[in-house]
Amino acid sequence: MTTKIFIPRDSSAIGLGSNAVAESFARVAHSTKADVEIVRNGSRGLIWMEPLVEVETNAGREGYSNVTTDDVESLFKSLVTGERDHEKNVGLVEDIPYLKNQERLCFARNGVTDPTSIEDYLEKDGFKGLKAALNMDGKSIVETVTQSGLRGRGGAAFPTGIKWNTVLNCSASQKYIVCNADEGDSGTFSDRMTMEGDPFVLIEGMTIAALAVGATKGFVYLRSEYPHAEEVLNEALQVARAKGYLGDNVCGSKQSFDIELRRAAGAYICGEETSMLESLEGKRGLVRPKPPLPAISGLFGQPTVVNNVVTLSSIPFILANGASAYKDYGMGRSMGTLPIQLAGNIKRGGLVEKAFGVTLNELLYDFGGGTASGKPIRTVQIGGPLGAYIPESQFDLKLDYETFSAAGAMIGHGGIVVFDQTVNMASMARFAMEFCAIESCGKCTPCRIGSTRGMETIDKIISGENPSMNADLIEDLCDTMLHGSLCALGGMIPFPVLSAMKHFPEDFCLEPHANKVAA
Repeated sequence: MTTKIFIPRDSSAIGLGSNAVAESFARVAHSTKADVEIVRNGSRGLIWMEPLVEVETNAGREGYSNVTTDDVESLFKSLVTGERDHEKNVGLVEDIPYLKNQERLCFARNGVTDPTSIEDYLEKDGFKGLKAALNMDGKSIVETVTQSGLRGRGGAAFPTGIKWNTVLNCSASQKYIVCNADEGDSGTFSDRMTMEGDPFVLIEGMTIAALAVGATKGFVYLRSEYPHAEEVLNEALQVARAKGYLGDNVCGSKQSFDIELRRAAGAYICGEETSMLESLEGKRGLVRPKPPLPAISGLFGQPTVVNNVVTLSSIPFILANGASAYKDYGMGRSMGTLPIQLAGNIKRGGLVEKAFGVTLNELLYDFGGGTASGKPIRTVQIGGPLGAYIPESQFDLKLDYETFSAAGAMIGHGGIVVFDQTVNMASMARFAMEFCAIESCGKCTPCRIGSTRGMETIDKIISGENPSMNADLIEDLCDTMLHGSLCALGGMIPFPVLSAMKHFPEDFCLEPHANKVAA
């Protein structure tokens, strides 16, 4: 009987040596003539355990964590003899609490299947959503997505159904589906993991979107620093075309839709949707003023659906199981699940997919296990470099768009970066301004000039020069950036700066006081 051994090809696992481990297993299997099949799967998201090698057994898949090439011979010997007492054995992977206590809708197949095997995808309910969509008209598909309550997972949390409905009701000879895969926020990797571990779910989601609004062409704008995702996604696109899931006659329906992969320009600002569209058109990535909205005049001036990877990857579940099945997860107006990424100074870093309503305490301690350093957590930043810093006193906050907004924060792409008590928040506030100055497209004055003046003013505070007066100047500057910037880069940099000043005034040599601009 063939023994299946699963070794991840995810970037995080590769960075920790999974390719070398896979090669070692292949050599040992060849030399012993053992009946072994090595499958290069995606990652389960238990990053602190990578490389996580899994072995198929009658009871399920058993895991072996942090496997190195030095472990391969002894591990292989235990597999051949049927013994399971190897020191790296972590038991049945599905029973690991970190994984067992999640609600995996988007990431149901990640780490389970061979990402480029369409047979694996079909076996695990793949393309069920597309097949349902092929039996519906565009209006019905859009209504299903609207009723599900799905909101954009890229940061703005705009209702997906409303965006799609706008494109559906536009009259045009050409419409586009654009997947924004330029995942540039600090502490985020859910898009990358999807493309590397389950690319067909993105292809399916984009195809359903095309059927919904009448688009025939799609683009994936892929972060330039994601070579492994590019390789896997290109292979999956070729397989999908060969099997009739993309092309001139999708699944025999006479509907046409194909997807082109484009490597991004390497600029953070191109994660903003209009700047990304400029880049896709071969131009410099500058932010466009709105209106017109991309849904009305987007790529090449045509109606365009712009969603990120996780948003589009949520669509197949909704179409396959119905809007109500998705709405059963979450709280308030935050429906469904969110793939949350734990990064920074965290003991058990990785991806956690949970329904909205989970608290920061649960994520940071029940899943994350506290800091890697063993020191108390002082603050977390959620939502990338534009996200607010949340102090320990607010770790009972539930992940919900409205709850976070009321607290002066945002969920964004779901990336959580953890800092222990050694962090200096004045330095972090300065970094926010520096980041904005470097990454600004330069089109609007509040972002271009304000960020530079912000750095200079925070430097004065750090050096002890009139801290109170310069703090007032920072607040006035942030007010200008917040209300005068053309896009979210300049408009949201005040979030981390003002939250750092509000919650950690001692790092700025300030007395606790209320900020003029809500943080």
